[in-house]
Amino acid sequence: MILRGAGRRYGLRGPWVLRGLDLDLPAHTLVRIEGANGAGKSTLLRLLAGIDAPTEGRVAGRPRTAYVPERFPAALPFTAAGYLVHMGRVHGLPTAEAAARAGEWLARFGAAGHARTPLAELSKGTSQKVAVAQALLAEPELLVLDEAWTGLDAAARDELDRAVTGRVADGATVVFVDHDPRRLAGRADAAYRLEGRALTAVAVPPGGPGPAVRIEATGQASAVLPPGLPGAPVVERDAANPSAIRLTTTVAHSDPLLHALIAARPPWHITGLSQLPAPSPVPASVTADSGPDRRDRPARPAREAGSPVRGTTALMRYQAALLARSQRWLAPLLLYAAVLAVGVQAGQPLLDSLGYAAAALLPVAAWSVRLCVTQEPPAARTVTASAAGPWRAHCASLVTGLVCALALGGAGAGTVLLISEPVSTDHTVAVPLLPAALAGLFAAGCCALLGAAVGALCARPLLHRHGWSLAATSLGALLALVTDGSPAKAAVTGLVSGSQAGTVRMPLLPLAGAAVAAVAVAALTSRIAALRD
Repeated sequence: MILRGAGRRYGLRGPWVLRGLDLDLPAHTLVRIEGANGAGKSTLLRLLAGIDAPTEGRVAGRPRTAYVPERFPAALPFTAAGYLVHMGRVHGLPTAEAAARAGEWLARFGAAGHARTPLAELSKGTSQKVAVAQALLAEPELLVLDEAWTGLDAAARDELDRAVTGRVADGATVVFVDHDPRRLAGRADAAYRLEGRALTAVAVPPGGPGPAVRIEATGQASAVLPPGLPGAPVVERDAANPSAIRLTTTVAHSDPLLHALIAARPPWHITGLSQLPAPSPVPASVTADSGPDRRDRPARPAREAGSPVRGTTALMRYQAALLARSQRWLAPLLLYAAVLAVGVQAGQPLLDSLGYAAAALLPVAAWSVRLCVTQEPPAARTVTASAAGPWRAHCASLVTGLVCALALGGAGAGTVLLISEPVSTDHTVAVPLLPAALAGLFAAGCCALLGAAVGALCARPLLHRHGWSLAATSLGALLALVTDGSPAKAAVTGLVSGSQAGTVRMPLLPLAGAAVAAVAVAALTSRIAALRD
């Protein structure tokens, strides 16, 4: 992964936070980013994670990425395990594998007992464990950590140290920021300091932690490693013999580690002990691509990336679950039901009622899309954006809102078909039921698509303030219904005028126009989401 001339500022004329950054991040690399508060460390990490796009320059070669934000939100309507399964699916894992890995990582961080606890009820420390677990369970090729150790207890910090070292050993690139200068001391391949919008290489202490010691041990089937092992050793397991492990640590930590293994209950039996060669000294002029070359280590086979279709489907399931569990869907549903109850009566002409139901759907679709776009807390949104890309994440929220609106429209059209009379406005001409139903569904689809476009234009990333967004949504929905040339007006007018003549007019052209408008708005807002979200 490379950055070339990358810069970032917020707003068209805002001050530059970063400018002219050049950085190479090869595989098997652990990189530390340093800098004073406000220097732009988090902005740089967001660029690396793919959450934001550079204002100038380019970022190329980004692999599968996971990100841990500085502040993880607890206001998500999931249990700890439920959220991790959703994130695993977003990364492309099958549901069963995502669930298994979620349980494994919660156990490793000492949070297995909170797997079924709602996120809103977790302590800050346990919530941070969930944040770290979501980034590790998919074995990302690029792991970006923004103060990820903050809030963790000592055992969990040691476990995260081991996980980071293990990811690098397996071929990943890890970039981290932490306020503790001793964090992963002696293990980083490169360090950089952000100062004055520029990135400067910092010398990594030569020699690292000294010679390494490899300990081989076996245990009973029920044996687990005790938490907080001295030295945060790298743990490798033998796939052919699950009871056998290899731990790599420094000479200084080898004796305490041996004692901890032997004193564990049930104890581990030491089967081998060997000293590995000390790492070569790192030159003081180290850069990101000149650190100790870990690329000669045998890496585990990389996990294949999930298909885009599976990832998009997972994003939509995640957004739908957010909407359903938050119960924010209830207000637009009740509004639509109330409008239909007032305006649609039994025995009314079918086409008139279908036109009324389609028109009522447009503001509801705009509301539904706006809810889906704004329902995810910002920090949680950065996690999904890094995993799937901000474009796909935003598109998934738009499509989820549209699907909800289409479902409501289908239910409304079905209700109208059941209680209305298939006759003209003056009740003198019979209207064919099947073509009328099809025309009503097309009109509902047209209004839902145009309403989705209105909702997308009146929410983030274009409008962030709730008051302005709500007012713009209401005005936009009204204009979409009454403006000449609007596909929604054409579709509804076609049904009403057809009812007067007793003929059915298929609103195919308005439907096509609404679809083009919806796709264009989705592409525009999804692109902007990466630039100024």
